[in-house]
Amino acid sequence: MTQILLKNFEVEGLTTLKVYEKLGGYKSLKKAFSMKPEEVLNEVKNSGLRGRGGAGFPTGLKWSFLAKDSFPRYFACNADESEPGTCKDRILLEKNPHLLIEGLIVSSYACLIETGYIYFRGEFQDVADLMDEAIAEAYKKGYLGKNILGSGFNFDLYTHLGAGAYICGEESALLNSLTGMRGEPRSKPPFPAVQGLYDKPTVINNVETVCVVPWIVNEGSEAYKKLGTEKSTGTKLVSVSGHVNKPANVEIEMGTPVSKIIEMCGGMRNGNKLKAFIPGGSSVPMLGIEHIDVAYDYESLKEAGSMLGSGALIVMDETTNIVEATMRLAYFYMHESCGKCTPCREGTRWLYQMLGEVLNRRGSPETIKTLQDACDNMAMKTFCPLADAAVAPVVSSIDLFPEDYKSFFAEAAATAG
Repeated sequence: MTQILLKNFEVEGLTTLKVYEKLGGYKSLKKAFSMKPEEVLNEVKNSGLRGRGGAGFPTGLKWSFLAKDSFPRYFACNADESEPGTCKDRILLEKNPHLLIEGLIVSSYACLIETGYIYFRGEFQDVADLMDEAIAEAYKKGYLGKNILGSGFNFDLYTHLGAGAYICGEESALLNSLTGMRGEPRSKPPFPAVQGLYDKPTVINNVETVCVVPWIVNEGSEAYKKLGTEKSTGTKLVSVSGHVNKPANVEIEMGTPVSKIIEMCGGMRNGNKLKAFIPGGSSVPMLGIEHIDVAYDYESLKEAGSMLGSGALIVMDETTNIVEATMRLAYFYMHESCGKCTPCREGTRWLYQMLGEVLNRRGSPETIKTLQDACDNMAMKTFCPLADAAVAPVVSSIDLFPEDYKSFFAEAAATAG
């Protein structure tokens, strides 16, 4: 398969500017600077590139929403990779930091932005240190700073570490944290493109999204559109974890069947059968074995009843206790709720406690009804999607695996009898 993001990853010294340049790094700057900013923006828009952080919104279209004639503007790169099962941004940051820098320069040029920030989750201190070294190299070579390569374009880039809160992966909470405020989501509108960082127009894109931009500029949007499907163009990094023989980050063309992705990671562990998988990180609904051949793209996964999300494929074999797996996810969302919205603050706790009752043989069929009612009172009723994320695995696990729940109810009834 075509490799855009993982290409050259085995080359020794790729984190250094010398090796990165030798492999063609920063070549896209000259081509971008020979074009008008709106031409670069239109090239990205025409490529069909969609945000790789989870929402899947068209990148070029998002850039075009920036408030007109309002300056300064800011670029915030979301490197707060917090979604359980997701580790594809980290490998890009660790193995190829200059690719992100190059992507940020070109993207900011297209958006008429002169200041950018990379927001890391708190646990990424070592990654942030590596990025600071790469940024220093780029400044020294003239790729960052004033009048880059004589183009007249100025761009300064900074790193910022959060404190390890899942909620700061949500764009408005990220902006709050970046300015020293509590990491909580903001009410929208206004959206960041109109009133973002320091109340100025702001673009927020995920690491993987930004890293694709240099390739699109170098090779052209038409070449990118030839990869993937008509509506889900290009390649995608997928973090495959769980019950496979070789968990890994793999780069696939959009539309590759999930079964093929599992094969790329050595197949199912111990030759066991697949029971369920979560295609896009813990915040999307589970799917069962009947969807093993579903195409890995935005449209196909949505039609199957789930989402591509952040690109974390969590594989569960026949030995999995679905109720226990669901409770573990519920605990995560309970722990990570910022507490701003009552349905999320209280609802996530109720989900965790009720799933615990089921596991401890204290539940009954009425518990399912209560769980479903709680989920209904949480979904689409909060400032950000964290409550929706907490609900997704619970609802889908009940729908797909009712027998797993009933087995615990039967044991509870036998014990009571």
